[in-house]
Amino acid sequence: MHVHLICVGRRMPTWVEAGYQEYAKRLPPECTLQLIEVEPMRRGKTGNRPGEAELAREDEAQRILKAIPKGAGVVALDGRGEGWTTPDLAGQLKDWLRGGRDQALLVGGPDGLAPSCLARADRCWSLSRLTFPHPLVRVILAEQVYRAWTLLNGHPYHRG
Repeated sequence: MHVHLICVGRRMPTWVEAGYQEYAKRLPPECTLQLIEVEPMRRGKTGNRPGEAELAREDEAQRILKAIPKGAGVVALDGRGEGWTTPDLAGQLKDWLRGGRDQALLVGGPDGLAPSCLARADRCWSLSRLTFPHPLVRVILAEQVYRAWTLLNGHPYHRG
């Protein structure tokens, strides 16, 4: 089973790539984490013009939706989604592994996900009631998927 992390944005800072890779490489072949980067829409340098955020979300949504692997389950990361604890995520991961169906985690850009991405999702998950910069979300997700896997497998990494 593969977890496909579909994120808006390219050319991340070195610390983001290093943090993501650190956790992704720890996962076993039966539960891999694969990053799919989607090109963001170019935005104006002076801030959002009226309607630009909606246009950006829809533009990025087209690429996000095309990047979802055929047959994969879809979880959209959205601040209005369900709040999962680490044991909740471990339960989700257990179900995903048992089902053998790849999963796609959708992470929007600075303006979030378009309604079409939220509609396509089987579930919506909120990492926190806090707002995180979208590059940091990659690292958090990689670490949390690894932590959930360790919890399922009785490894000492997770001390709940």
